[in-house]
Amino acid sequence: MNHVVGSHDLLLVTLDTLRYDVAAELAAAGRLPHLARHLPGGRWEKRHAPGSFTYASHQAIFAGFLPTPATPGPHPRLFAAAFAGSETTAPHTWVHDAPDLVSGLARAGYRTACVGGTGFFSKRGALGSVLPGLFQESHWEPEFGVASPTSFEAQVRQAERIAASVPADQRLFLFVNVAALHQPNWFHLPGGTAESGDSRESHAAALEYVDRHIGRLFAAVRRRGRCFAIVCSDHGTAYGDDGWTGHRLGHEVVWTVPYAHFFLEP
Repeated sequence: MNHVVGSHDLLLVTLDTLRYDVAAELAAAGRLPHLARHLPGGRWEKRHAPGSFTYASHQAIFAGFLPTPATPGPHPRLFAAAFAGSETTAPHTWVHDAPDLVSGLARAGYRTACVGGTGFFSKRGALGSVLPGLFQESHWEPEFGVASPTSFEAQVRQAERIAASVPADQRLFLFVNVAALHQPNWFHLPGGTAESGDSRESHAAALEYVDRHIGRLFAAVRRRGRCFAIVCSDHGTAYGDDGWTGHRLGHEVVWTVPYAHFFLEP
C-alpha cells in the first residue's frame, strides 16, 4: 500500500448487511456479472466482520481494521494508524499518524468524500453525524436510504458528480455505504410485498439490483485513472437462521462477510 497511497485513487464500498453465503451463491451462479468480473478468481473472499452492526463495524474499518480473513492469523493489514505493539502492521502496510484512516488520507493530500446510505450516515442528529463527519465532504438524502427502492442508483449519481468535480491532479478517497441490502429489501424481489416482508431471497434480489448499477460507479473512478478498490460487507444479517433475526448479535451469518480488493484500470 505504500506504493498505492499517493499515486492512486481509493474506493471503499461497504455493502451494508450483506451475508457471505448469499454473496458467494450468487457469484457462483453467475448472477453477479458486473461484480464477478472484478473479484479475484470470480469469487468473494470469506472474512470475519470487525463488528456486528453498522456503527461498530465502520468505526473499526475507518481505523484500518477491515474484515479479517476467516483463517488463523495474524493477518497483516493494508492500512494502520501508528500504534506501538501492533501485530498486524507489516512492511507493506501504509501507516499514518492520525486517529482514523480518513483523516490520515486527508493529511496525505486526498480529497475525502462520503456517500452515505444507512441511518448512521444520515447526518440526522449527533449520532448520525459521527461517521460522515470524518470526511471533508459528505452526502446523504432520503433517496439514498434504506426505504428507497432506487437508493443505489441515486448514490451512484452522487458519486459520479464527486468523481467529476475533483481535479485530475488530486487524489480521491471515495467511500460509498450501500443501503439497498439492509432491511427493508422486500421491494427488490419481484412480487414482494410489505406483508410478505424481507427474506433471504429478497436480500439476494437486492444484491442483484446493486450489481446492475455498480458498473457505473466503477466507471466514474476509472475515468480519473487507476484506482484501488475495496468492496466488502460490514456485517451480515439473519433471516430466521436458528431462530435469529436481524444483526447486532453473535450468529455466524452476522460475523461472516464477503470481501474483495482489486485494481480498476483507467
